[in-house]
Amino acid sequence: MRRGFIAAPGYPFVLGGGLLIFLGWALSWPWLTLAGLGGGAFFAYFFRDPERSLPDDPAAVVSPADGKVVFLDEVQEDRFLRSPARRVAIFMNVFDVHVNRAPVAGAVAAIRHQPGKFKAAFYKDADRLNEQQATLLERDGGGRVLVVQIAGLLARRIVGYVSPGQSLARGERLGMICFGSRVDLYLPPEAELLVKVGDRLKAGSSVVARWWLTAA
Repeated sequence: MRRGFIAAPGYPFVLGGGLLIFLGWALSWPWLTLAGLGGGAFFAYFFRDPERSLPDDPAAVVSPADGKVVFLDEVQEDRFLRSPARRVAIFMNVFDVHVNRAPVAGAVAAIRHQPGKFKAAFYKDADRLNEQQATLLERDGGGRVLVVQIAGLLARRIVGYVSPGQSLARGERLGMICFGSRVDLYLPPEAELLVKVGDRLKAGSSVVARWWLTAA
């Protein structure tokens, strides 16, 4: 889904800005040209998709999203994991990169889309009420990880890049959410969390936790 510096879902938005620039020039409407320039520049920035350097530590679990850690808690996750889990909630504002990445290497075991509301994603109950897409990963070496993309107040579209059965490398792109939103990462209780509330993270490069591989 990536073709160059801009994520593929952003092309229609950027091209829309280009169309306004052309129409403004053709009709001699400077205000339309300026609107096209402003809109095109914003969408090119919003849909940017930079490369990221991955940590060397094989036990490192990387962040699935750019953004700020808004809360950490321990929950009973019954939809997929059916077990206690440590949750890391990461809020992405409109200025963050919105391409999401696999926190561990593994296979996509399941994907489930849940329709819902569009409350501000930083509220704790957004995970129950909002539009969302859950991706369950069966980690190489054993264990499961759940990544839940949650739409927010402005976000109206969750774009998935992967399919059940597909193998992903750690840090590989798995989808994106268009405009401000949140990603919740569910890890097993034995994972050692290395982040705290308020930390700023980068998808694919920031280490969220250490989780040792199961012995063969």
